[in-house]
Amino acid sequence: MSGSSPAARLQRLFEGQRLTPTQRRIAHSMVRRAADAPFLSSVELAELAGVSQPSVTRFAVALGFDGYPALRKHLREVAPGDATDGSGVGGGETFNEYQQAVRAEIENLRHLAELLADPRPVERAGRLLAGSKPLLVLGLRAASSQARGFGYFAAKVHPDVRVLDEGGSMLHDRIDAATRAGASALMCFALPRHPREVVDALAYARGRGLTVVSVADSAFAPVAEHSDLLIPAAVGTGLAFDTACAPMLLGRVLLEAMCDALPEAQARLEEFDARAAARGLFVE
Repeated sequence: MSGSSPAARLQRLFEGQRLTPTQRRIAHSMVRRAADAPFLSSVELAELAGVSQPSVTRFAVALGFDGYPALRKHLREVAPGDATDGSGVGGGETFNEYQQAVRAEIENLRHLAELLADPRPVERAGRLLAGSKPLLVLGLRAASSQARGFGYFAAKVHPDVRVLDEGGSMLHDRIDAATRAGASALMCFALPRHPREVVDALAYARGRGLTVVSVADSAFAPVAEHSDLLIPAAVGTGLAFDTACAPMLLGRVLLEAMCDALPEAQARLEEFDARAAARGLFVE
């Protein structure tokens, strides 16, 4: 497991586990504080996740450990494999905080590349998104730019894309309208800090029969409970505001998979290019 970031190692530890919503919350909190996780007491982790101390003990047992001390011992044993520069990328050089943030993002992208070695989840997502007409794309607050970017490009190949990037009382109404129009899937981008509105919207969408495909910063993010297919892409946490290179790239990968599942995608792109040239839309 050496040579990967602390967050990546934790995600591998948690993947495939049948965790309760409370346990997913603990797992998500540990991923968010991956570098500190091996040194947190059960009380500190409980406070961080907003759960009880016995919940932390049950979480460790669910992962196959005798208790939380055994889990923490395991995390400390694998921690020495971390890079000395704190970026998870390797090498003994010293880097400033800006370089460390970039190098951490590179590691996030490497982990995403490893995840995509199995293309089946992305291919399945592409088919689900291509088959939904209209297609809903949800992303609020920090994830709104991801949703808008995805929607902008998706609209070039998909006949009806509806971006939901603002919350409020109209959100459920717009989900209802899309469902009545024949929507079968919703694409969700979920990034920290996770708005409660997003979780509520996904629960409502699934109640209306929509299949939810989510891109989130962790497989244990709060949206996991209400997602039919979740593909994780870690965010960088080394700066004052999170960086989301991996979620953005994963969004483009999903667009590619959707294009592959839309037989008319290439024709639509060529038609757009022809119109853009006729209008002089872009500077050559």
